[in-house]
Amino acid sequence: MNIQLHAVHFKADSKLEEKIMEKIEHLSHYHSKIERADVFLKLENSSVNVKEKIVEVKLHLPGADIFTSQNGHHFEEALELAYDQIKGQIIKHKEKHS
Repeated sequence: MNIQLHAVHFKADSKLEEKIMEKIEHLSHYHSKIERADVFLKLENSSVNVKEKIVEVKLHLPGADIFTSQNGHHFEEALELAYDQIKGQIIKHKEKHS
């Protein structure tokens, strides 16, 4: 699977990049034909000094794309939420098309 990581308007730390790659690669256990994954990391101003972290994941499967966007106080938190959500979508998609 080809994984593209895009940090919008900042440079992501290498530990975070490794964690994201590991989580996204693990999704192949739920669907073996994931062609590509695009992961976007964004910062959103939600109050004066606090920036919400947003993780968006778009998976390209044969005949369909699956997308989720989750936010949290930390990228790791948003990543876990996005992982759980997209895993559920993959399982539903696979059941529907089997």
